[in-house]
Amino acid sequence: MRPDIMRKLAKPMLFGAAIIWGTSFFIMKNALDVMPVFSLLAVRFTAGAVLLGAVCWKNWKQFTPDYLWRGAIIGAFLFLAYLIQTFGLERTTPSKNAFLTAVYCVLVPFLYWAVMRRRPDRYNIAAALLCVTGVGLVSLNGELSVNLGDVLTLIAACFYAAHIVAVEKTSQGKDIYLLTVFQFAFAALYSWVGSLCLETMPLKAMSDPAVFLPLAYLCVMATTVALLFQNVGQIWSDPASASVILSLESVFGVLFSVVCYGDLVTAPMALGFVCIFIAVVCSETKFSFLRKTP
Repeated sequence: MRPDIMRKLAKPMLFGAAIIWGTSFFIMKNALDVMPVFSLLAVRFTAGAVLLGAVCWKNWKQFTPDYLWRGAIIGAFLFLAYLIQTFGLERTTPSKNAFLTAVYCVLVPFLYWAVMRRRPDRYNIAAALLCVTGVGLVSLNGELSVNLGDVLTLIAACFYAAHIVAVEKTSQGKDIYLLTVFQFAFAALYSWVGSLCLETMPLKAMSDPAVFLPLAYLCVMATTVALLFQNVGQIWSDPASASVILSLESVFGVLFSVVCYGDLVTAPMALGFVCIFIAVVCSETKFSFLRKTP
């Protein structure tokens, strides 16, 4: 497709990815009422690996054996992030799960500092302080205690940040689409092991349209389509705009959770959401979109 057309489609694709991922929080919450965590992730990652592998069939000619160990490593971080986030979602609201997960954007620069000796700048430090304030407003109740679901979600955010750093370390000179197929495949493998050892797959429930259709949405739209939209949109858009648009995932997560799931958002939580969102935008873009460019 022509470059000028791709540039026009880039931002709508990024918005599409943010909206799709925003809807996935309350859909996952409903799916967890029927399907256990490992089984849900096993189906989702398996479908994602198969669909993305089919869509990117031309990329398979670039396969080399080292894609296996690279996929196994980043797939492990992705699996742990999704697993802990999903356990957290069982124990908290979809809106809080959405915004607390977004904390990973603020954590990434500090992990880069630990792994690659790349020091955070003043924007990263300011974002971290603002993010801590936001997390406190979202998570602390009147007794100044935090529920288990919020703690698990914050731990998951750490693994999402570690996953991004691991991708940076292992993807040098590799086809990112093919590498994503293998990370999905290994995440599916880890999920199947957990499912077979710890759970019983609810096969009868999966034939129910009320279960099958949301699950299909998670597999096709929230895993494969959203990922392709993100990758293509980031290639044909400037990084600052892409980061801001993708960070709207958490905003859409709250919006859809309130409208479709009936989440209640208190004034302190809303203020916390705003703090976390500004912190993410600050860390990701350093507010470059506000400065004039020649």
